[in-house]
Amino acid sequence: MADLALLAAAFGSRLRAEGLPVGPERSARFAAAVALVRPERLMDLYWCGLATLVGDPGEIGLFDHVFGLVFGGLADPSGLGSDQNAPPMRAGAEPAPPAASTVPRAGSRASVAGAQTDDPPPAADHPDLDSPFPALASAAERLGGRDFATLSGDELTRLVAAMRALRLATPPRRSRRYEPGHRGRRIDLRTTLRQAQRSGGYPVRLSRHRLRMRPRRLVVLCDISGSMEPYARALLQLVYCAVAAGGPRTEVFTFATRLTRLTRVLARVPPAVALERAGRAAPDWSGGTRIGEALKAFIDRYGSRGLARGAVVLIISDGWETGDADLLGEQMARLSRLAYRIVWANPRTASPRYEPLVAGMAAAWPYCDTVVSAHSLSAVDELIEALRAR
Repeated sequence: MADLALLAAAFGSRLRAEGLPVGPERSARFAAAVALVRPERLMDLYWCGLATLVGDPGEIGLFDHVFGLVFGGLADPSGLGSDQNAPPMRAGAEPAPPAASTVPRAGSRASVAGAQTDDPPPAADHPDLDSPFPALASAAERLGGRDFATLSGDELTRLVAAMRALRLATPPRRSRRYEPGHRGRRIDLRTTLRQAQRSGGYPVRLSRHRLRMRPRRLVVLCDISGSMEPYARALLQLVYCAVAAGGPRTEVFTFATRLTRLTRVLARVPPAVALERAGRAAPDWSGGTRIGEALKAFIDRYGSRGLARGAVVLIISDGWETGDADLLGEQMARLSRLAYRIVWANPRTASPRYEPLVAGMAAAWPYCDTVVSAHSLSAVDELIEALRAR
């Protein structure tokens, strides 16, 4: 296993020297794939490297070149080598390894440095090779660490599958409905009398029930002003995808200079269509920011009537308040008395030098249970944990 780790590290170093962004994580995945597959043919090793070391289709040609230089001249002890003129491997076809090839196993002492040749790797002259493993590297891996503000519309669309795999959860609460429960404190009189008919009217066994547990409502208030526009699109897509894949009841509002309810607008449509509808439904998209007035409108019209009572409230904003900061502090105090938990997602907090010195953020900070950045897909885990915390 030590030799396999050395092989993976040396091969990754050679790829990195040729210009491929291969780091320790990809080399570790390559070693794990080889240990799991235990390839006996060069083509099998080729697919292991292609699936774990290549992060973009444009890198396949360079990977093929380096792979041919490193592994093309090894001997094939298993006798599975084939003619050099054998056709390249296609999807669904049996792989045709190059002549005089072998695959180093875990524990072998094959040297990477001494395995160099001018023979081309499998399908080096076929850049349009169809791989039976289409997922070379997920979009979440390549784009997950990038700031949402740097992603284009197409790149944001590629993250839909990764966002659907996430699950937004909120803490449970007791509802007013009952469900059967052996350890319930209340006796279910109706069920007990019905079962007593089987024993001549004697209640031999007492049936009990308990209050049903259900997740708390999630209320999202998203700032769509000019400074938050790229983050608003990404986080609204995240909320939409995660909730559509199975999550708590969710109410979505946007605000800039006015409050807009988008819950019905985003219902049962693809993410791209949902964002387009959100842009049409919110006329103040990319406008100014009046957080205090928007919170007051939400609490007066929806929150105090029950929508925010006992709910987890997620506010997505950078805290740039163009209105009255004192009004924002008053409304945050009102909201904290209604909501179960307030989570504020501020992308500016990703900087280690950030301090809540802006008037709006300074007024809201004391009433926030948690402040997270959520500036990229890799930073969303902190947001998910904050929403789930009790």
